[in-house]
Amino acid sequence: MRRLIPATLALAMLASANVAPAQAAAPALVRVDQVGYWPGESKHAYLMTSGRAGRFTVVDRRGRVVLTGRAGRDQGAWNSRYPHVHDLDLTRLRTPGLYRVKAGGTTSAEFEIAPSRNPAAKVLGFFGLQRDGADAPRRPSHLNDRAASVYDWPVFAGPDTDQIKGELTKIGGPVDVEGGWFDAGDYLKFTHILAYVDTLLWAAQRDGTAPSPALRNEAAHGLKYLDKMWDEESKTLYIQVGIGAGNAEGTFVGDHDIWRLPEADDGDDAEGHRFIRHRPVFRAAAPGRPISPNLAGRTAAAFALAAQLEPSHRRATQLLDQAASIYAMAQTTGVDRLVTSLPHAFYPESVWRDDMQLGGAELALAAQRLRDPRAGRWLAESARWARGYLDEEPGDTLNLYDVSALAHADLVKAMRAAGTGGHAVSEADLIAGLKAQLDIGAHRAATDPFRAGARYDTFDSVPHAFGLAATARLYRSVTGDGAYDAFGTRQRNWALGANPWGVSFVAGAGEHSIACPHHQIANITGKPATGAVVNGPNDANLFEDGLGEHFEEMPACPADGVDRYERFTGHGSRFVDDVRSWQASEPADDFAAIALYALTLTST
Repeated sequence: MRRLIPATLALAMLASANVAPAQAAAPALVRVDQVGYWPGESKHAYLMTSGRAGRFTVVDRRGRVVLTGRAGRDQGAWNSRYPHVHDLDLTRLRTPGLYRVKAGGTTSAEFEIAPSRNPAAKVLGFFGLQRDGADAPRRPSHLNDRAASVYDWPVFAGPDTDQIKGELTKIGGPVDVEGGWFDAGDYLKFTHILAYVDTLLWAAQRDGTAPSPALRNEAAHGLKYLDKMWDEESKTLYIQVGIGAGNAEGTFVGDHDIWRLPEADDGDDAEGHRFIRHRPVFRAAAPGRPISPNLAGRTAAAFALAAQLEPSHRRATQLLDQAASIYAMAQTTGVDRLVTSLPHAFYPESVWRDDMQLGGAELALAAQRLRDPRAGRWLAESARWARGYLDEEPGDTLNLYDVSALAHADLVKAMRAAGTGGHAVSEADLIAGLKAQLDIGAHRAATDPFRAGARYDTFDSVPHAFGLAATARLYRSVTGDGAYDAFGTRQRNWALGANPWGVSFVAGAGEHSIACPHHQIANITGKPATGAVVNGPNDANLFEDGLGEHFEEMPACPADGVDRYERFTGHGSRFVDDVRSWQASEPADDFAAIALYALTLTST
């Protein structure tokens, strides 16, 4: 779990300065998007060097020179080892094929120019690895979730820990919460995350150029689980299965306290493992009581998006009604701290009008498709929440905690389909909101040597980069203006290898992709978590206390324990490719979902 620093995991590697110590002659390095580029898009690589830059060449697989050029101007220092970073403009290279860049006495990783080069299918495959329940790809896991007990919210030992104080109090059950996806490298399941993920999967299916049976199947798998988490009869939304840590008294353990394969849990009768064997379920609110608006909005959006794509009119209407029922349960007055997970610090979301705007927009689009007269009402509600968001909550870009970019684009589509005016926001307001988010990233990128629009020194740099790439495409889809296309492409490039570490943060995508994810199944079985998307670089201060010891069941990765990326620490950030490095190398479903959506849009 990547938001909180759990008591059961030490932080990271031995302290290092935010910049690496000076070296007289650090070898020059070329960083490229290791997956590749579309023939017609802008293409950039970067030369990291401690000396002067000159010309570069691009060679094909046979070693023939196909492009020459001069390194661009110095874009600034990365760290004291690499005080110069130069742009290498490869845009003139358009012929499909496999290539490498040579510059400064070094050669880049291989990349491809191809009209169909896209790792979206690999990312989609990661969700298969994350499946829980009877449909798990390895062996069935957590079948005890079919008859799970419901518990009151736990009391935690402190604001900065997931350790529980005292015992859990049973208040209901049994309920069937079998299935779904594991949240990250652990085995917890969260409605807050899953609703966001499933929304993006359905949106990818809708907004891509070609229907994908595999994508539809995975989105349907997520929706099946969301249907279990929502009890229509009692108007109850269940939000979480499992607990992260045990209690302070040591009478039981939690998911993060042990390292194992998921199929072992149902028969785990070790002392103190009762909540590993029979995982507790928690609800958002008492039956029939209003639900935190972030949860209501994004869960409704998932069902409404499915309704937009369902071929059966009868089934689509059922999905729309289900979305409407959840949406109507939102608490939109007197909103205090939002409900996400237990503890809240795992996923500390603080804005919610974007979720309500998204839910309303998707309801309106589904109702328009079905000629449902409620479309106008939901359109008006979405516009009202958009007005509230723009006035009170802007400031982030598309990611798990802010879905306004997708909400803005889809509300524009719904307004155009309705052909009516007089709403709380105009199309121009929404387009300006999209542009403002892109400008946040573009402003950062203008002063970054690698033109990254996301911050390096905080959580979720990689999903923020993919979110900006997706937003650039959403902006073009509603304006026809490609002004941010090149910026969006650079964000994708950064995530796939054109970054200071020269790492593709998508496992199995590129010559040098993440190798040691903090993922139990991949680590124990030794099989790659292909398609997993990791957090990427994070605040260097998070690594000051070392990575801690390996669990007894945790094979060391890398096997020699050497940090090959420490010399690239810079700009207050660090990346560590180590199975213990949950701060940087833990994959998560929400990371994969925004990457999948961005990669799907860039294929259009």
